[in-house]
Amino acid sequence: MTDTKKRDLTEGPVWKALAVMSAPMSLGIFSVIGVGLADAYFLGKVSGAALAAVGFIYPVITAFTSLSIGLSAGANAALSQSVGARTDAQDTRRLGLHALGFGTVLSTMLAVVIFFAFPFLFGSLGASGNVADEIAKYMPLWAVSFPFLVTMMITNSLFRAHGDGATAPAIMILAAVFGIALNPVLIFGWGPLPEMGTAGAALSTLIGRVVAMMAALWIAWRRGLLGFCGSIFTKLYKNLAKILAVGLPASMSNAINPVGMALVTAAVATVGDDAVAGFGAAGRVQSILLVPLLALSSGIGPVVGQNWGANKTDRAQSTTSWAFGFSLLYGGVIGLGLLIFATPIASLLAAGDSDLAYAAQYLRIVGLTLFGYGIVVIANAAMNARDKALWSLSVSLGRIFIVYLPLAWIGVVVFGYVGIPAAAALANILGAGAAVYAVKRNDLIELSWPEAFRLGRVG
Repeated sequence: MTDTKKRDLTEGPVWKALAVMSAPMSLGIFSVIGVGLADAYFLGKVSGAALAAVGFIYPVITAFTSLSIGLSAGANAALSQSVGARTDAQDTRRLGLHALGFGTVLSTMLAVVIFFAFPFLFGSLGASGNVADEIAKYMPLWAVSFPFLVTMMITNSLFRAHGDGATAPAIMILAAVFGIALNPVLIFGWGPLPEMGTAGAALSTLIGRVVAMMAALWIAWRRGLLGFCGSIFTKLYKNLAKILAVGLPASMSNAINPVGMALVTAAVATVGDDAVAGFGAAGRVQSILLVPLLALSSGIGPVVGQNWGANKTDRAQSTTSWAFGFSLLYGGVIGLGLLIFATPIASLLAAGDSDLAYAAQYLRIVGLTLFGYGIVVIANAAMNARDKALWSLSVSLGRIFIVYLPLAWIGVVVFGYVGIPAAAALANILGAGAAVYAVKRNDLIELSWPEAFRLGRVG
């Protein structure tokens, strides 16, 4: 079947290509955040132990999920360049099959390890008693769902690499709709369905991922993005090497942030429980506000990849310049908004007056520098699409482990809680500087701003 959803991102205005690829992804990312919020909300009504289990579970599964994000980044880089270079359609389909097969096998192996090893992992993190029991209800089913997540995300990278910015977020929303809608039904029971508690939250996630994966594969096959392509093993090692060259560093780069945040939370804990609660509330507000920038980082990959594959370097450079410009503009607006309205915004997710004060203080300080975090994630995505994932990894490692983490511990000892947001702000600013340097070194932002604007506007 002919794919009517393919889009050539090497022609036309760059700003339009970025918008088409990024805007729908905002809804997809919001839906993913919504699943986590729904789990926390409903499990909070089950018991304190169930809610505490969420605090242990989500940083860990976020780190594991980095594998799926990394592999999809590797697949997107290879596929978008192949599409931009007008490679034979059969070879491009074979590349997609190789990415899917490898991702499914690798994620299944990791899922088996998680299934049996999670008690030791969470035990080492301090989970015990009723909290450990709740974790034991959730993790086995989550482990079973993991290969379906990886397969779904790699399939989504096929759509994005071909210039289809709408199908991938629609698949993400489909998974979220099932996950959120089934949450109260399976957690509390309904009609003949028994009350499953924490296990019900994991089962709703599993069902959502299975349905979404099947829908993604069916759509990709019908559109001809997947299909029969002669000898399946032709160029297998070459294709896997290309995918892993980006996929492995990208996986590590995405895992760095949750690991770093967990270690920074330990520094916050030296101030007290209210500070931890406020820091967590501020983090949830920040994650929502960053969705447009994360969506832009998702959208820039296919645009840069196709244009780089087509040897249209100037368009790839213009794309990076336009994305940076949006980050500066959007970051300035939300920074000003948080400076004025941090307290009422934080009150939406904070539980009490004390943690509200900590959350508002964090948002006022860090909000002014969120443009820098946006530049970091945008630059990393652009470099991944350019097959320069080691540069992305270096920027992420430096931002967290050379700047943020050491300064957070020094800051909290010397200045108290205010040292934490100050360290985060410095990490965002210095990280942005390192990201700009990295993209310039990799020929992704050589154009002057007037020339970048001209290319971005008229194509």
